[in-house]
Amino acid sequence: MNESEIALICRALGDENRVQIIKMLTGGELCACKILDAFNITQPTLSHHMKTLTDCSLVNSRKEGKWTYYSINCEKFSEFKSTVSEFTCKIPAAKKSNGKCCCKG
Repeated sequence: MNESEIALICRALGDENRVQIIKMLTGGELCACKILDAFNITQPTLSHHMKTLTDCSLVNSRKEGKWTYYSINCEKFSEFKSTVSEFTCKIPAAKKSNGKCCCKG
């Protein structure tokens, strides 16, 4: 996964409503009307959130008649989780060298 894809997903997950939508979708595919019922937002606002989640490929959508159904894209979600799990926290270099910087200046 490249940096652009990671940033796009992070931006999508930077909204509390979209995080809640992802949590809802972990239980399986849902109709947009079911998602909308869980929030105090308008249908156009939900459409914006769903477009953001589908544009970054975290969520799949499919039409059935006049209804749209959403589900998590498990492959992309797993790839994102795997990529993020590779990020590590190391002791800052300044602490390792007793606060002495290698830079002259």
